[in-house]
Amino acid sequence: MVYAMVSIGVLGFIVWAHHMYTVGMDVTTRAYFTATTMVIAVPTGIKIFSWIATMWGGSIHLKTPMVFAIGFVFLFTIGGLTGVVLSNAGLDLAFHDSYYVVGHFHYVLSMGAVFSMFAGYYYWIGKMSGFNYPENLGIIHFWCTFVGVNCTFFPQHFLGLAGMPRRIPDYPDAYAGWNYVSSFGSSISVFAILLFFVVTYETLTNMEKCPVNPWAFATSSADPKFEFTLEWIVGSPPSFHTFEELPIIKDTDVVKA
Repeated sequence: MVYAMVSIGVLGFIVWAHHMYTVGMDVTTRAYFTATTMVIAVPTGIKIFSWIATMWGGSIHLKTPMVFAIGFVFLFTIGGLTGVVLSNAGLDLAFHDSYYVVGHFHYVLSMGAVFSMFAGYYYWIGKMSGFNYPENLGIIHFWCTFVGVNCTFFPQHFLGLAGMPRRIPDYPDAYAGWNYVSSFGSSISVFAILLFFVVTYETLTNMEKCPVNPWAFATSSADPKFEFTLEWIVGSPPSFHTFEELPIIKDTDVVKA
């Protein structure tokens, strides 16, 4: 995983012209940037399979943070696959400045990033505020967001394949069908945003105290799976100067009772 992240960081410096296939660059330069852009998909794939392997090796509980994390992996993977398509200079000559590009980068940058931020929010809101979020509303928020963003951006790939350009104030009637679906999805997304504010309001006003560690799903403290990370050792929210000095972490053998 670390090597994959470093590889993406290094390769990211040498793929910039894949945004510029249509400026008139020569065939050799196109071939170079096509190759380097396709190569960057390898460490990205390693990251995706590392995330999946982490879940496979763990004990999955489909609480709100987990479903948002799974949604992130799914959406990021779709965005990566369409990125491989756009990395090919021959195809990008047709897809450049079309709605295919809009669908691609929203799956990677917008939906992937937003879903991971929501996962972090739901995981740590109890620690930050001291109050539990309503689990049922959190799950509803996930499904509304997931359905809404997919209805919004997935049809835009079809519009791009049909030749609809970006940055136009109007479009021919031939594109009306998928644009209607996309607009309907954006309405669902707006509802999901409003629902998120409702979830936040309920969290801060229902006064349901956050337990010591809401993510400890083991049956007893003697179970080796019952573990604390540093932030869940202290109270919620943590007091100022929780640790006067950096605590020393030691491995200990937990014996079942």
